[in-house]
Amino acid sequence: MSAAAPYDAVVLAGGRSTRLGGTPKALLLAGDRTLLETTLAAVQDARSIAVAGPPDLSNLLSSSALGGSPVTPLLVREEPAYAGPAAAVGAAVAALADLENRDSASGSLNDGGLKGRGGSPWTMVLACDMPQIASAVRALLDAAAVPPAESLLAVDSSGNRQPLAALYRTADLRAAVASLAAEGLANKSMKALLARVQWRGVDVPPTSTADVDTWNDAQTLGVSAGDLS
Repeated sequence: MSAAAPYDAVVLAGGRSTRLGGTPKALLLAGDRTLLETTLAAVQDARSIAVAGPPDLSNLLSSSALGGSPVTPLLVREEPAYAGPAAAVGAAVAALADLENRDSASGSLNDGGLKGRGGSPWTMVLACDMPQIASAVRALLDAAAVPPAESLLAVDSSGNRQPLAALYRTADLRAAVASLAAEGLANKSMKALLARVQWRGVDVPPTSTADVDTWNDAQTLGVSAGDLS
C-alpha cells in the first residue's frame, strides 16, 4: 500500500483530557507503550508525520516511538493551544505542507532520499486515544488500494463515522483547512471541516476506533495511567 499510494500522517495529542482529570491521554499506557507510541506505530510507514501536541512530548518523539522507522515526527501546536481539533489538524497540515516544500527545494527527503517523490496523495488523521487503532488504519489503507475519488472515514460497529480515524485526500484536506482558516480555525469542529470534504465510510473492526475519554473507558480497553511523574 505505501508504495502504491504514499501517505502522510497527522496525530492529535494535545487535548485537555478533562474527563480524565487532566491526565494526558498521549501518555497513558496500552501494554508497555504509551497511547502516542501505539498510534505512531500504526502509521510507521507514513512518509512524514506531524503530531499536534504540547512541547513536553518532544522527548517521546525523539525516542524509538516508531520502532526503527526513519521518519522523525514533527511536533506542532495549534494557536491558541487547546483551540480544538480543526485548529490542531490545520497546524499539522500546514507543517507537513511546509516540509514538503522544503524537501522539494532541497532534495532532502524523509523517505531515504528518493528524488522527485512529489507530495503524498493521502493524509491519515488520527486521535491518539484509540489503543486498537492499527486494525482500522489497515482497513482504511486497504480501501484506498483501488483509489476512490473521496476521502475515507472509519465507521464503527454502531455506524458512527470517525473523522479522527480517517484517510483524507491531501489536496481536499488542505483546501478544506485553507477555506475554514479564512473564518478562523480556533474552536471549529471536525464537522465544520468535513463540510468541505467529500468522503465515504469504511467499516472497520469492532473496538478499533474505541477511544479513551474516561477512566472507565481506560479500564475497558486495558489502558492504565502508568508512571506519569
